[in-house]
Amino acid sequence: MAVEWLAAYLALGAVVGFFAGLMGVGGGGIMVPILATMFAAQGFAHDHLVHLALGTSMATIVLTSLSSLRTHHAHGAVRWDIVRRIAPGVLLGTFAGTFIAAGVPTLPLAIFFACFMAYVSLQMILNAKPKPSRALPGPVGMAGVGGVIGIISALVAIGGGSLSVPFMTWCNVRMQNAIGTSAAIGLPIALAGAAGYLINGWSATGLPDGSLGYVYLPALLMISLVSSFTAPVGARLAHRLPVATLKKVFAGVLIFLSAKMLHTVLTG
Repeated sequence: MAVEWLAAYLALGAVVGFFAGLMGVGGGGIMVPILATMFAAQGFAHDHLVHLALGTSMATIVLTSLSSLRTHHAHGAVRWDIVRRIAPGVLLGTFAGTFIAAGVPTLPLAIFFACFMAYVSLQMILNAKPKPSRALPGPVGMAGVGGVIGIISALVAIGGGSLSVPFMTWCNVRMQNAIGTSAAIGLPIALAGAAGYLINGWSATGLPDGSLGYVYLPALLMISLVSSFTAPVGARLAHRLPVATLKKVFAGVLIFLSAKMLHTVLTG
């Protein structure tokens, strides 16, 4: 691989880590469209562009979620009772979601990703927060909610925070606990998602050298190497910068990147 591509992956890792720390969001919304565009520029097979981007992004979230989980646990913000009840559904849903994604062609998968990112961006722009109106459901209901969160997370390579945080706050969980618990839920999502994309891409033909299933190892290593250092920088700046305004700008960037990925897929 050319040195300039390794440098590009390092730069992407720096950006992903910084915004994950600053905005409190996972990096999938940034990584997937940029990785798909970069993979296309490197001449990777068109049919695998989005699947490789999703799998690689999900694998990088493993390390990010571990770091975030430790921090939130240290502050006593993780509701482990919720994690235990929702984790089985999350694991099964995420793993199943990778099989769904593997069977969906590149274009419909890219369209679904772009639509979901538009939804997330609208949440950011409106600063939408559901009003607490009910209690958490029972074990079966929690497993079902976890399954839905897992499936969607696998299809768009996110840690699930954009779904689990609104759900928990709607169920009268304090925002600080909802965010911390979401970070803990992100780990099984990332593990199951990474394993699923690895298995589903294992027998795929035409993947680039350096791939392990639908996970492109050079990108995974370079992004992970840098993002763990830049995330704390973003987290510290979150207390000094006008984050509410930055979220609106970030939402616009997500929409632009998703549109760019769609353009790449359509013109490929």
